[in-house]
Amino acid sequence: MSKPATPKSLKQEESSATSAESTWVAVVNPNAGTRKVARDWPRISEALKKAKVRHVAIFTEQRGDAITMVQQQIALGVRHFIAVGGDGTLNETVNGIFMQQKVPQNLITLALIPVGTGNDWRRTIGIPLGYNEAALAIARGHTFKQDVGRIDYTNTHGQNASRYFANVAGIGYDALVASEVNRKKDKGAHGPLTYLTSLINSLMKFKTAKTTVKIDCETISANVFSLSIGIGKFNGGGMKQLPDAIPDDGLFDLTLVRKISRWQVITQIKNLYDGSFTRHKAVSCFRSKSVAVDASPAMMIEADGESVGKTPVAVQILPQSLRVITSN
Repeated sequence: MSKPATPKSLKQEESSATSAESTWVAVVNPNAGTRKVARDWPRISEALKKAKVRHVAIFTEQRGDAITMVQQQIALGVRHFIAVGGDGTLNETVNGIFMQQKVPQNLITLALIPVGTGNDWRRTIGIPLGYNEAALAIARGHTFKQDVGRIDYTNTHGQNASRYFANVAGIGYDALVASEVNRKKDKGAHGPLTYLTSLINSLMKFKTAKTTVKIDCETISANVFSLSIGIGKFNGGGMKQLPDAIPDDGLFDLTLVRKISRWQVITQIKNLYDGSFTRHKAVSCFRSKSVAVDASPAMMIEADGESVGKTPVAVQILPQSLRVITSN
């Protein structure tokens, strides 16, 4: 299945209500960026006030809090959220929006003040890093509707479960790396070095699995090293694993890596940052609306860097279902 020659361009729209006319709820993760959010929240709040963005804050304490808190806020009538943190905070906020059924998701607007160490989603969407610049983007109120992915899987308790992602989901090696990164973060480690050391450590113990990948109507059987399922282009702190992804085209970009030697992985690390690794003979790229994966032994799954579970898994796209603030 080949890629279309000319992907759809990213479309923008004007928000129906600017931030100056609405109260935003800032979902603040104090632990993001080695507790940088906790230290910088007064500066962030001041930047929002300076930009005339009326806001209140809710503070998470542990992993998963934002999902529940966002659902509660929506039930209370909130329709504008600012994720303050990294990709994990963003992912939980997205899941809070999509796990509730009281309000159509496309009536809710999501913004980001990026503080965490990864910030891969914002690279594709075009969110500035500076607090003042990000606050001004919210004040201007330019939005666009991006796709969202839904992962259906069986959790460790044998129950059917779902998880949503706004950027990239990974199966196999990528998911093992994410699990290692999260383990180190829980112990206080952060930064690009955390990801790189996790990448090498995971490489030493990861083994490929016999895998069946169903991409729309096409089925691939192979020994798979990793499968990246992308709405955005970047993950792993700036690695361009899905270089041609368009976040509003209604299609996943897929990067499938078949069995590959550890040495070849190491030599390709630098090529991850410009996307040129996709030219390696072990790599194939596709586009699809849905993906189903089964593997023996089962492989791990991650969504926007958050560990989810294990295969078998089914992934489907929800086209242009999330309204987000962009800087353009």
